[in-house]
Amino acid sequence: MSIVEKIQRQISENPILLYMKGSPRLPSCGFSAQAVQALEACGERFAYIDVLKNPDIRSEMPKYANWPTFPQLWINGELCGGSDIIIDMFQSGELQKLIKDTVRQRTSSLEE
Repeated sequence: MSIVEKIQRQISENPILLYMKGSPRLPSCGFSAQAVQALEACGERFAYIDVLKNPDIRSEMPKYANWPTFPQLWINGELCGGSDIIIDMFQSGELQKLIKDTVRQRTSSLEE
């Protein structure tokens, strides 16, 4: 499996996915810490990939996403953006709504 295929699989299998430096418990940069804070404040579970432990993904992801930095938040297979955008979305209430809708859709599709 190529790196791009691995990335595509991660994104398709995880409706809320954060590519970050470190882990939610131990973020390795301030931007990743801010993104985690916003996501955790939404009250739903999310998946993460530590790009520091996955150098192949770290080098390929900026090309794949056409987004040069980390963290990168992916919801329903779409790139939402990095730390600044995540914070802006959270402050406007958009992030909470998007995450709740994603969880609701996921739950109802699992029940069908």
